[in-house]
Amino acid sequence: MIRAKQELLQALQAALAELSATLGVAPPPAAFESPRQAAHGDLAVTAAMPMARAARTNPRELAHRLVDLLGRQPAFERWVSGLEIAGPGFVNLRLASAARQAVVAEVLTAAAGYGRAAASGRRVMVEFVSANPTGPLHVGHGRNAALGDSIGNLLEAQGDEVHREFYYNDAGVQIQTLALSTQARLRGLAPGDADWPAEAYNGEYIADIAADFAARKTVHADDRSYTASGDIDDLDGIRQFAVAYLRHEQDLDLRAFGVRFDQYYLESSLYTSGRVEATVRALVAAGKTHERDGALWLRSTEYGDDKDRVMRKSDGTYTYFVPDVAYHVAKFERGYAKVINVQGSDHHGTVARVRAGLQALAIGIPAGYPDYALYKMITVMKGGQEVKISKRAGSYVTLRDLVEWTSRDAVRFFLASRKADTEFVFDVDLALKAADDNPVFYVQYAHARICSVLAQYGGRRDFAGADLARLNAPTEAALMLELGAYPEMLARAAAELAPHDVAFYLRGLAAAFHAYYASERLLVDDAELARARMALLAATALVLRNALGVLGVSAPESMVRAPAAEVPA
Repeated sequence: MIRAKQELLQALQAALAELSATLGVAPPPAAFESPRQAAHGDLAVTAAMPMARAARTNPRELAHRLVDLLGRQPAFERWVSGLEIAGPGFVNLRLASAARQAVVAEVLTAAAGYGRAAASGRRVMVEFVSANPTGPLHVGHGRNAALGDSIGNLLEAQGDEVHREFYYNDAGVQIQTLALSTQARLRGLAPGDADWPAEAYNGEYIADIAADFAARKTVHADDRSYTASGDIDDLDGIRQFAVAYLRHEQDLDLRAFGVRFDQYYLESSLYTSGRVEATVRALVAAGKTHERDGALWLRSTEYGDDKDRVMRKSDGTYTYFVPDVAYHVAKFERGYAKVINVQGSDHHGTVARVRAGLQALAIGIPAGYPDYALYKMITVMKGGQEVKISKRAGSYVTLRDLVEWTSRDAVRFFLASRKADTEFVFDVDLALKAADDNPVFYVQYAHARICSVLAQYGGRRDFAGADLARLNAPTEAALMLELGAYPEMLARAAAELAPHDVAFYLRGLAAAFHAYYASERLLVDDAELARARMALLAATALVLRNALGVLGVSAPESMVRAPAAEVPA
């Protein structure tokens, strides 16, 4: 179907160019859309309407002229069985059976490469998670990790060279609070005691850090190691040990979650390297700052911000967006022309400030740099009740809790399955159900069911040369159409930083398969028909695996579905 669509697109482009020349208007881009209703056809062309507006003519009449031109194109004669005009000027296409059937061979030939683009030569950085090591990763960090890693996978599927980076602070106020909290535990204090620091972290993990520090243990994280002195008065040593300890805990959680990073970048290094001071001097020299009330302000209103922003407070300290500007200068200088930051929606206010600072420097950074994927936090429900407290963290549900209660696959699929900027409720009970209303089970079970049928098939597993023309059942046509939609969906999801599109597609593909399974006998006595159907199943399993892999979710070969009597209504 890829070849068919490419040829049809070229033919459409030629027809639009010919039609626009007679009208004296510029041709619109050649593109196919999905009809609003499946019964209307397989593909739709809407070009007649914008062309009619430009030419001040009747769009439906123009659609008739376009259909006449398309009908003369060899590609349309080969791959299209029908052209129909609908509404004010829609042109709906019905693909010939051969166009749909071709996708089976295309998928089987490309295998794991189906839907993936050739190397683009573009270097892209995705910065995500970026959690300061002050406590266990919470479920919000889990959503960040699921989104960020899936976005990275999507971009890699489009041929980009993706660099995954984790940015954190190891020397700020929160880190000092972590050190003081651990020191208080070392002194034998606990939350609720009269001398317990008011701003201290209260989770039980602080007691664990203190115990290991007292035992003079060594901790190893992906980006640092430290051996404890055991000295209760060694506050700097306590700080460094606590940071390494929690970075190690983060590594364990992220490894179990299937997430890896290429680099860890310290906020403190922006100060020690002089990058922050250099950035501020450059902004002052560019005339993009002014002083008022003893503070230094960035003229961010010149770049679309609603008001100028304080860079350096009257006490001499910098506001938090200043190192962000310096960090993004470093990203640009490292050769990343495209940068995506995955952050919580509470960071919305920093977007305009960081971009304003980068534009004010006038060093060639493009407008709109960096890109952001902002997500909202999630609510966790268990047993019909909202869960807010973790024994491990003390005040929130951790990512580890969620994975232990359900599974890595369920958490990754659920957290990537909704548009990032929408509220999300994670239902633990639903994630555990071996039933169709659990979306990750529904998709994975489609793959397992295919594997079961293929295992029962006694014929050749090499499907090259299978008579795909035998695939004429309506449910086969619908399934093949879904397979053909995968590459375009993948490209669109990457362009829009939308992993939820992949989850949505997977549910549609699984639904098309389950409908096929319910309507047709697959292991039929007709050997050629059975072989063609096994080829279609093998192609479907490949696309399910490929798409699940984008989300970091496995494709099991066997699963047990709960009997209907055991599934609550």
